[in-house]
Amino acid sequence: MRVAVIGHVEHITLGRVPTVPGPGDIAHLMAPRFFPGGGGGVAFFQLTRSAAEVLLFTALGNDEGGRQVAERLARARAVVHAAPRDVPHTRDVVMITPDGERTIVVVGEPLHPERADPLPWETLGSCDAAYFTAQDPAALAAARAARMLMVTARRRAALLRSGVRPDVVVGSALDPREACTLADFPPEQRPAALVLTAGAAGGTVHTADGVQRFAAPSTSGSPTGSYGAGDSFAGALTYFLAAGLPVLEACTRAGRFGAAVLGSLDPLEAQAWLG
Repeated sequence: MRVAVIGHVEHITLGRVPTVPGPGDIAHLMAPRFFPGGGGGVAFFQLTRSAAEVLLFTALGNDEGGRQVAERLARARAVVHAAPRDVPHTRDVVMITPDGERTIVVVGEPLHPERADPLPWETLGSCDAAYFTAQDPAALAAARAARMLMVTARRRAALLRSGVRPDVVVGSALDPREACTLADFPPEQRPAALVLTAGAAGGTVHTADGVQRFAAPSTSGSPTGSYGAGDSFAGALTYFLAAGLPVLEACTRAGRFGAAVLGSLDPLEAQAWLG
């Protein structure tokens, strides 16, 4: 099986804080760790925890942060296609409060691959599934060559500009930037399924036939950190859809991979093996 991720990978600095700082406050990150993350990065690493051949289409900055991300990506069991950018790499500062919630400060604009980049876009036609988290409508059109195309709801503006009809759109019902309905898409671009997660409440699958719910897996104790849970779910969902599972079953199975990272500050350490 061959799957692709098209999108941003950011340099993450993550640590604990007693509380999110207010105006004029200073927050000290405790037990900080550094890793490649972001919407594309976490989904990509989740997919590498499988027997699938994984392709990544991304962009990298020209500073130490970009070099560190490139070195970590190179160690993954995957094929990485990265367009160079003559700007510093995007960094995220992630603050985890005692209840496990995360607050993110993004330093700079996310770096996304574009169709104009000299990357092997034609290989997407050989993919069983592609997950799009980038911003370029032309790159999204190239991703449509995959047998199954899933797009994050956060990129709905790029999707509408592309004229492409995806198979699945995935987002969070709890995030105003991602919450949407099938009616928000023109008929010719309406996805076959809209998946909206809702944390501990599970989620819903919206299709022309109605709405079906899927439950969240049971977890023990309070979450250590929620960073990367949604993106790990998206990576796992891409895998199960590529394997040909019906959307509802794929969501039910993917749920435990999102839940798996709740017990760790670093999602890349806690992601479970797909299979």
